[in-house]
Amino acid sequence: MTQSTRRTFSARRIAGLIRKEGRQVLRDPSNFVVAIILPALLLFLFGYGVSFDPRHYDVGLVIEQPTPETGSFAASLNNSPFFDVETTHDRRFLERKLVSGDLHAIVVLPANFAEEAYRRHSAPLQLIVDGADPNTANLVEGYIEFLWINWIEQERISRGDTIASLPISVEHRVWFNAELASRNYLVPGSIAIILTLIGSLLTALVIAREWERGTMEALLATPINVAELLIGKLTPYFFLGMGSMGLSSLLAVIVFDVPLRGSLIVLIAISAIFMLTSLGQGLLISTLTRNQLVAAQISILSSFLPAFYFSNFVFELESMPMALQWISYAVPARYFVASLQSVFLAGDVPSIVLFNAAALAAIAATFFTITLLRTRTRLD
Repeated sequence: MTQSTRRTFSARRIAGLIRKEGRQVLRDPSNFVVAIILPALLLFLFGYGVSFDPRHYDVGLVIEQPTPETGSFAASLNNSPFFDVETTHDRRFLERKLVSGDLHAIVVLPANFAEEAYRRHSAPLQLIVDGADPNTANLVEGYIEFLWINWIEQERISRGDTIASLPISVEHRVWFNAELASRNYLVPGSIAIILTLIGSLLTALVIAREWERGTMEALLATPINVAELLIGKLTPYFFLGMGSMGLSSLLAVIVFDVPLRGSLIVLIAISAIFMLTSLGQGLLISTLTRNQLVAAQISILSSFLPAFYFSNFVFELESMPMALQWISYAVPARYFVASLQSVFLAGDVPSIVLFNAAALAAIAATFFTITLLRTRTRLD
């Protein structure tokens, strides 16, 4: 075997490798579990099991002196779909329940509520919120504030000019996710987690298995060069991952009613670039470790966990320390999640899609370049 033979790029050898690897994929049922069953389970988990949407909050209401005004406000609070209200005249009883975690908040209507309720400069109620969970506390505070403003407006309409109107009238308009359904951004984000698992973890295990069994050295001893080997090995898993992406997107639109406002071509293109990035990462891990157990551990630590925490999928990057925000720029899923949420909810936004596609392409090129150089070094 001469060096010129190894430098020759042969489409025939690549096709043979793809057929060989394709048969191996079909023979291994675990590949279909990861590519089909796992995506469906994760989508249903994030679509139905995880939700940041409003729910029922337990609220205590203290009425120090019953009046028609306190009765009207109590009725508004009880009629709200977000609150389960417990009314009493003993504030200390509700404070004990708030400390024990049985209540999320306490609303106190003082004795002078009727006199102060309609004055423009005053807010004659007290809101005590359990701040152990800041997100829940902010939600409860916002809903109570909105209910208070709505009650004032309704009282003004029912009583006419005897009540001074609020100085500012706010009209809310939400773009891209008007119903404020958390699944509309959780489900697209979960597609990135799914492709990360399929790309990096599955590829790392499969290639590492080849190294453990000695079949990789046998392949590299043939006239096949490294580039042909990479293409032949990764092509079946690329299509396996893209098939999983298609299934996940179909479930997102049909089952979870997530809107797809962007073009299908852009969705496929950005998913393909991200799939190459995940495959390159998995291939690099397997090349460096050559051991399935070590490859699986490194793959989870370097791909899945960063994709979950640093992709803006569940945890907001803006709320993290600046050092962690800088680390997130090295996580491929950060760019893919932003692209998916844009394509699904806002449409084809060139400034978002092009930047993220370029970042993913650069990361993929880095992974493949290091893998190519490292594999050649190991062959020598």
